[in-house]
Amino acid sequence: MAVPSFLGTSIRREIKTIEMHTSGEPTRIVYAGFPFLTGTLLEQRAAAKAHHDGVRKSIIHEPRGHKDMYGAVLRPHTEHVDSSAAHMGVLFLTHEGYSTMCGHATLAVSRLLVDCCASIDDPSSPLSQEEAIFPQRTALQFVPSEGTSGEDIQGDVEVRLHVPCGVVRVVVPAVRTHSGFRADSTRRIRYLSVPSFAAATDITVAIPLALQWPALAAQGRTSVVADVAYGGAFYLFVTATALGFPASLEAPDLAALDEATRKVKTAFNADAQLKQRYLHHPDHADLQFMYSVFVTEPGSGAAAPGTQGADTGVCFFADQQVDRSPTGSGVQARVALAVAKGQRSMGQSWTYHSLLSRASEGSRRGFVGTPVEEVAVGERKGVRVEVSGWANYTGVATWVVEEDDDLGEGFDFEALGSRSR
Repeated sequence: MAVPSFLGTSIRREIKTIEMHTSGEPTRIVYAGFPFLTGTLLEQRAAAKAHHDGVRKSIIHEPRGHKDMYGAVLRPHTEHVDSSAAHMGVLFLTHEGYSTMCGHATLAVSRLLVDCCASIDDPSSPLSQEEAIFPQRTALQFVPSEGTSGEDIQGDVEVRLHVPCGVVRVVVPAVRTHSGFRADSTRRIRYLSVPSFAAATDITVAIPLALQWPALAAQGRTSVVADVAYGGAFYLFVTATALGFPASLEAPDLAALDEATRKVKTAFNADAQLKQRYLHHPDHADLQFMYSVFVTEPGSGAAAPGTQGADTGVCFFADQQVDRSPTGSGVQARVALAVAKGQRSMGQSWTYHSLLSRASEGSRRGFVGTPVEEVAVGERKGVRVEVSGWANYTGVATWVVEEDDDLGEGFDFEALGSRSR
């Protein structure tokens, strides 16, 4: 999208994005204008945090974003892309910083990359914007489904994404066209997770007096029982009743849940022994932090066809962003946790809902999580999880920051007041 010429002399920064959502959760995908980064993907992530964090704030914070905005930056050169182990690298952006794994953005980015191949077989096509967005697009292979015929042949395309926690394999349903192939939005995109595992079950998190919230204090309780699991990031899982609220998440008090989950996370992070014991990953020291508190309601919501049941949950991640989707990396962790507790067996599929997906279209917008392979993660037993869902486009944008525009660099309006309730 071209910027009008009359803006040219006043623009200090210009960033181009494709806007998508996955079950309602936004993904602002940056394909041009992000500062030049080199090195491994984790080195690029560190450099972005240390030297270019203002760029993140300018597109995720207000006035262009909001408290719950999410973003992804395409990285066409990483160690795994350059070795052909991956097709594209991705950095994930939150209101707080840079997350290590994001399932909903993985689904969105993968669909975008496949759609860049719509004219891949057209020899008369000039150097296109699609090729500029996705230089490795000719490496993608369309595999037709058995028994399909006609003008538009159905099939699948595998996309290998290099994300901060590893390489994720994504299968995007596609349709063959006269000049290439494009994503088939009528079928679920699915990806195979990085090794996920339960770090702890039924642990007690002490809540000091200064961090207690009204619902907990009213019951005379000073602790919360929770689980810890890893799905590309570490999650603390807790039921609503463990927090002192009604078991049902039907029309919950989000302000009260926000306060409770924030304080539980603070209490967990203040306990050095809990952090040292449970936030350990044998391969990735950079990933050893509590990313989210996930409030769950087991057994609720409509089960998608082919699944044996459903759960609903609401995810408060990073600096208390609320995920509109069922949270892909959270599904990975929840499946690993269910397997560790003996509640799920290999190959048993389950539907996972957010508050929005449960309320909007029955089972269609929920994610499906299936444990498909047992793996070792250091000395722990873990699993690889297949997660599936849909992603849709919402727009295309060119964002600009003018010279001498302080507020245009991004601001957090809520930080001007207290979030305590």
